[in-house]
Amino acid sequence: MTNFWRGRRVLVTGHTGFKGAWLCLWLGRLGAKVSALALPPATDPSLYQIAGPWPGQDHCIVDLRDAAATAAALEAASPEIVFHLAAQSLVRAAYRDPLDTYATNLMGTLNLLDAVRRTPGVRVVIVATTDKVYENLESGRPFTENDRIGSGDPYSNSKACVELAVTAFRSAFFAGRGSAAIACARAGNVLGGGDWAAERLVPDLVRAAKAKRKVRLRYSDSIRPWQHVLDPLRGYLMLAERLATHTAGCPLVLNFGPTAAATLSVAQLAERFDAAFGAGTGWEREPGDHPEEARTLVLDSSLARRSLGWRPRLDADATIVWTAAWYRYWRDGGSMRPFSLDQIARFEALDS
Repeated sequence: MTNFWRGRRVLVTGHTGFKGAWLCLWLGRLGAKVSALALPPATDPSLYQIAGPWPGQDHCIVDLRDAAATAAALEAASPEIVFHLAAQSLVRAAYRDPLDTYATNLMGTLNLLDAVRRTPGVRVVIVATTDKVYENLESGRPFTENDRIGSGDPYSNSKACVELAVTAFRSAFFAGRGSAAIACARAGNVLGGGDWAAERLVPDLVRAAKAKRKVRLRYSDSIRPWQHVLDPLRGYLMLAERLATHTAGCPLVLNFGPTAAATLSVAQLAERFDAAFGAGTGWEREPGDHPEEARTLVLDSSLARRSLGWRPRLDADATIVWTAAWYRYWRDGGSMRPFSLDQIARFEALDS
């Protein structure tokens, strides 16, 4: 990475989440002045708790659904760059409570963007969305940024609504000279150490291994674009730097996904992780009916390669090995902040 981030004022939303905690670790390593706001960690343990303390960073508990609190936090931070990662990100949780999912994802984003437009000095906002925004007709073809969005399940649809809201706010409030550049980043299915979310594959595998039982898979044949968390985060950092230094010609919607070789079925990933983690417990199908999810998701990230020079650094095997190594070290009582920072350093070294 470049020296662009040293001393840069950066605000991260969702810092208590899995991806947000990794981003705060990385920004701290890069020398950024980090402020962050989110709800308390949703799981115990959490990467945020394990990787703490957070010296030199200003972290606040703020609910983005509270417009006044969000605006006050943004004014206090006075950021140049905003990474918006806060979200209700679980598909099945959205089926159980769709209104909360829309309130968090859509209204939370609108409150943040409204605060941004009233805060001088913000130059770039990166809104993290998802590969699931696409209207999926199960053709198996990799999705490009020009494909139609608007998936049918509540979580995916809420994130598609976020992108529509970003487009509207960009046109209405951020079109003038000197306005902040607002971009959407669509990542694939993210893996890495420190995720303990409910009903997510790797955390379920780790919990099953601890209990010495087979993990139950709901959609074992579904195809997903698996990638290590540091790969899309590197894309977010590159996109933000590009927009802050040379906006002309830079796309405002980008896919950040793995190579075709990293696109595995749920069962294939479970088997490879089981072997790398050394659990030996295997998997079985979970009986019963389950909410509808897309069977195949594949991303075309050629636009990110052409416009930013971004490409995934870790293939499927490396992603699984790095993730399993993190959880093994944690299981054995290791100190996870230095281990996580070491993984970031090793990842950065892949650029050279």
